[in-house]
Amino acid sequence: MSDIKKAFEKNKAFIAFLTCGDPDLETSAQLIAAIAEAGADVIELGIPFSDPTAEGPVIQGANLRALSQGVTAEKVFALVRTVRQTVFVPLVFMTYANVVFSYGTERFLKTAAEAGMDGLILPDVPFEEKADFAAACKRHGLDFISLIAPTSKARIAMIAQEAEGFIYCVSSLGVTGVRGEITSNIDGMVQLVREVTDTPVAVGFGISTPEQAKTMAQKADGVIVGSAIVKLIAEHGKNAAPYVAEYVRAMKQTVLQAE
Repeated sequence: MSDIKKAFEKNKAFIAFLTCGDPDLETSAQLIAAIAEAGADVIELGIPFSDPTAEGPVIQGANLRALSQGVTAEKVFALVRTVRQTVFVPLVFMTYANVVFSYGTERFLKTAAEAGMDGLILPDVPFEEKADFAAACKRHGLDFISLIAPTSKARIAMIAQEAEGFIYCVSSLGVTGVRGEITSNIDGMVQLVREVTDTPVAVGFGISTPEQAKTMAQKADGVIVGSAIVKLIAEHGKNAAPYVAEYVRAMKQTVLQAE
């Protein structure tokens, strides 16, 4: 069993996302350590990209700030090697196919595994086109994380059968971002997954409040929060670590109450 799947074994999982290099790489290292210390079970690390099609304005802004600092995949790998000396929770890259292609798929995944990464999420790669990435991930011991969305419908069971690590259940149509209300039929999506696999399901896109986190954790095996964390980082810049840690701690406690 992979370390990512193991992260869901004891209780409901809280997964946190941040964009590497926003506001700078040194602060990202502090944030990753603070998020792990505050109780996150898995941390998603965004590698900045100039055209992040799945992202709303908050995370797009973080990508632009990181790119303006000259952040590259190479520098993110160096960041991971540094944080891996003290951070032991599973780490997953969330980026775009172009970032991996331009680095060289095999080389990217080999370097990621050697640096200490556990998995990869590529939101712009549909299930039907995942073969090359998934096979290369397997060769290097990384989980290729599958996404299901409200539009996946008949494909949900097919995607779930081949899923590794956890299944990223996209709660809302459109891009990432804080939402006041989540109206998708999460119960139905999770039910379809559970009919074909025991791979855990984590719900993301739009979750920002403790109430939303608790509701989603009652329906699934974990919750993913990105934009709300990135917003805090944008507000507090280089001093963001304690604010983000406090937020993660509170959200993790709420998720645990959903047991």
